[in-house]
Amino acid sequence: MTTLVSTTDTLTRDALAVLQPGFTGTTAPDWLLRRVGEGLTSVGLFGRNIESPQQLAALTARLRSERDDVLVAIDEEGGDVTRLEVNEGSSFPGNFALGSIDDTDLTRAVAHELGRRLAACGVNLNWAPSADVNSNPGNPVIGVRSFGADTALVARHTAAYVEGLQAAGVAACTKHFPGHGDTAVDSHLATPRIDVDLDTLHARELLPFRAAIAAGSKSVMSAHILLPALDPDRPATLSPQILTGLLRQELGYDGLIVTDGLEMDAISKTYGIERGAVLAIAAGADAICVGGGLADEETVVALRDALVGAVRSGELPEERLADAAARVRALASWTQGARGDVPEPGAEVQEGTAPGTGVRSDVGLVAARRAVRVTGTGDPLTGPAHVAEFATEANIAVGDETPWGIADGIARLRPGTEGGRYTGETANPAAEVLAAAGDRRIVAVVRDEHRHAWMAQALDALLAARPDTVVVEMGLPEATPRGSLHVVTHGASRVCGQAAVEAVTGTTP
Repeated sequence: MTTLVSTTDTLTRDALAVLQPGFTGTTAPDWLLRRVGEGLTSVGLFGRNIESPQQLAALTARLRSERDDVLVAIDEEGGDVTRLEVNEGSSFPGNFALGSIDDTDLTRAVAHELGRRLAACGVNLNWAPSADVNSNPGNPVIGVRSFGADTALVARHTAAYVEGLQAAGVAACTKHFPGHGDTAVDSHLATPRIDVDLDTLHARELLPFRAAIAAGSKSVMSAHILLPALDPDRPATLSPQILTGLLRQELGYDGLIVTDGLEMDAISKTYGIERGAVLAIAAGADAICVGGGLADEETVVALRDALVGAVRSGELPEERLADAAARVRALASWTQGARGDVPEPGAEVQEGTAPGTGVRSDVGLVAARRAVRVTGTGDPLTGPAHVAEFATEANIAVGDETPWGIADGIARLRPGTEGGRYTGETANPAAEVLAAAGDRRIVAVVRDEHRHAWMAQALDALLAARPDTVVVEMGLPEATPRGSLHVVTHGASRVCGQAAVEAVTGTTP
């Protein structure tokens, strides 16, 4: 018997297919399972959804009980931006550390091991890597998420990351097209504007994306940035000139185009997420990411209905929506056949060599150690210390919940060590640190000292009073190295912290 599917049913399923929503909780809510059964093809995961690898594997298995080809996406860059290890910090050092080492084989191995762990939990789409060239050291949102400021270096490591991740059966999503590195504004909070000419754009921002496309990146994520040289009116996510004209036609990209989160202020406060979704699909995007902050059924229904309504009114061509949905389903189909030697979801990650890969499962720690740079002539810590960690507000991509720092690690090796957190709100950070330290040596931990005047001033005062102070920079090392020892980690993930502890205490693994 042949079942006839109405145009309305097809249209509704296509509208659901292009959404990548989030949700709250560590189990799949009934509304989400119901929408997956109705055609929703992708689900986005965030730190709030994850307690352990075993729990995550059970969650993804439950989603696939409704639809076996569902795309389960996550924002797992490693380094400072982790969802898989949001409660303890990442086992991987992040892009900037990898770029500082400049060993593409190592980058490929790190990405493969990260992908293996994601696949073992049932995740098959990773919103990574960041291919942004961090040409503006004052950038408030990219920073150590970038491989660096050198375009050629970023390009080769982006390609290596894509290859390693996808060899593990997890689709890469290279971001943030056409490049978020030369911005001074966080698109979570406003619309960044990049005033460069087309020659600069092609020579700098676009080269890593060309490399990712050549490496076969299965998806690309758009940025909510305004590039007047290409489109003076709309940010890239909503721009036909950028998504269709540049990415599709000029660069020849044929994979899935995913938007950055539409709930970010650059879109939601300017266009609204419903209008933004229609404009994004019309511009050439294929999948709408939403759910970092908006994670409920009402949002999904509102976006679905906005897309259906736009088709019915003639604003959005039905063929464009159908094409977008087809690209989503094509990627979902690819993930089903791309598992290779990846362990079954829920398989325990063992130390040593990852099964069937020839890659050490602790390759992230190996990389973090290689990324450390130590200057200065002072001696490592031999006794207790006071570890002063200068903290700033985390950018939204990183989140405030992920722990960082080295005080606990030093305390385990040098009993009697204590730590304190100091912020720009502290009346006199240097005075408080000196009072708390007493006779103990001081270890000052900074992140992006060059971006925070209060931090630089506090460090100046500490070094004037206590020249034997050790300085650990866990962000961009743009400020002049100083301190009796100056340790640069190129990131603040858990393994970067471990590597820093080893360098500060003079211990060897």
